[in-house]
Amino acid sequence: MFVLTDFLFIFAARMADVSLMTIRMLMIVRGKRVQAALIGFVEVSIYILALGQVVQNIDNTYSIIAYALGFSAGNFFGSLLEEKLAMGFLTVNVISKDYADELVRKLRELGFGVTVVNGMGRYRLRKLLYITLRRKDLPNLMNHIEQEDKEAFVTVMDTRAIKGGFLFNRKDK
Repeated sequence: MFVLTDFLFIFAARMADVSLMTIRMLMIVRGKRVQAALIGFVEVSIYILALGQVVQNIDNTYSIIAYALGFSAGNFFGSLLEEKLAMGFLTVNVISKDYADELVRKLRELGFGVTVVNGMGRYRLRKLLYITLRRKDLPNLMNHIEQEDKEAFVTVMDTRAIKGGFLFNRKDK
């Protein structure tokens, strides 16, 4: 007999294993193989337990629903967890239309390392700002860019590895 505890077990197990899958993939992308392997071990162990419960109750629609809902919830909570962990680094590229000098000054005052390169835009020279930072610092940076130049063109890219440079001397820690 399939009961509520079975439903909740399948749901929670699937949610946990999919959330772990999200974190494991992040570790792989970041080059953290050992951590990814350890997370993968726990992930697949939970997966097998959940799947086993579903297979035992394959004729029960509720077990399949619990499995599918757990998968969906795992994707949702895994992405939230990944966002909260904010591991790794980003490189932010900023092209300011008219306020590049003020923006550079302000960001450097705040402790961000900013590299400025001249580049040709469609009609005239522009200053390109390159900023590498911890992922968790992105909202703060974006807030300051928005305050200084609402029309700035901003791109954000994952940075797999860094070496040297001015990165960890933030004044607002």
